[in-house]
Amino acid sequence: MSKQYPYFISLDEAVSICNEYGIELSTETISLTNALNRVLATGVVAKVDDPGFDNSSMDGFAVLHSDTLKAPTKLSIVGVSNAGTQEQPSIEKGEALRIMTGGPMPIGADSIIPIELCNIEGDEVILQEPSKPSYVRKKGENFTQQQELFSAGTIMSPEKISLCAAAGISEVTVYKKLKIAVISTGDELKNLGDELTFGQIYESNSYGLKSLVEMYGHEATRFPYVIDDINVLRDTLDDAAKDFDCIITSGGVSMGDRDFVRIIMEQEGQIKFWRVKMRPGSPPIFGIWNGTPIFGLPGNPVSSHVVFRAIVGKWLTALTNTPDSYSKYINAILFEDIKTQPGFTTFRRVELFDKSGITYARLKGHQGSGNIAGIAQSDGLTVILPDDKGRKGDVCKILLLWVTT
Repeated sequence: MSKQYPYFISLDEAVSICNEYGIELSTETISLTNALNRVLATGVVAKVDDPGFDNSSMDGFAVLHSDTLKAPTKLSIVGVSNAGTQEQPSIEKGEALRIMTGGPMPIGADSIIPIELCNIEGDEVILQEPSKPSYVRKKGENFTQQQELFSAGTIMSPEKISLCAAAGISEVTVYKKLKIAVISTGDELKNLGDELTFGQIYESNSYGLKSLVEMYGHEATRFPYVIDDINVLRDTLDDAAKDFDCIITSGGVSMGDRDFVRIIMEQEGQIKFWRVKMRPGSPPIFGIWNGTPIFGLPGNPVSSHVVFRAIVGKWLTALTNTPDSYSKYINAILFEDIKTQPGFTTFRRVELFDKSGITYARLKGHQGSGNIAGIAQSDGLTVILPDDKGRKGDVCKILLLWVTT
């Protein structure tokens, strides 16, 4: 059968085609307290200097460094500077000011001696060592007013949120989360809690795919599974296209007579590609249904997870020009031969271990694409490129699983 769309293409080609059909995301301004894992739509600019004034990083005494070069040195105590004080004292040669961590540096002082290196005798202090100019936090050394702290596309982490708060920023403008419909298909599926009869399995793909969507910072809604009926499938896809930004299906994308996602997309949708040279997960479809992007993922659970990581996740991050924080890679030495197919990118489930300071990767569990336990119990996936052999002793790129930002 002649195909009117790209067919059996490389993984790189598939990612590139998906990126041609992006969605223009709306934005919203939210409280900083709700910004975790959200993606900035505009840059963030500091409202203040940090620190806003020279201050001490130690409890001790503020002094003139030149007074302490010949330690031990005895100086007169002329006051105290506490954190939060609104007055800035001053000192002169031969004087010292008691200072607490965060206390403003007095005019005239340029260094700090920690309290544990001091002996106090009445209104005098004896310094046992030279003072440290490096114990002074200089005004603006962390960031300055009007400095851009983060650019658009940044994913907000706890550390970034804390920095924004220090910069006086109470709200940030972020991309609105996509609303994504997740739909599993198949006559063999049953809901959790139902009794299984011969030939039936519990529907599980929608749970994993929903979690993957949410891990990437968007909202997912699990639809009731759809039996292998093209009319029911059409109605379900139509409903999803009305209310959701994107549709993800699992199952029904291969070459059989009852692979109805593939059939209905060929007859009534717009297929942008079908089948990708990757193992596992080679039969995915990407296209448009009633104006809505649709990713048709394989029904085998490992394949659906791998295709999401390799294709869907990259599409989601490309929408916001954001690095894929959940695609973290390391290099490891293959502990054994990995079965590959020429021209295909190979993702095999592996566990990692160290031996003599070297990280090795070995196969974990049965590698069938229906064995979700294998991926759930693995550390990562091999990324063996189409021209590589996957031989024992080769250096192999590993996609780590379950990485957080």
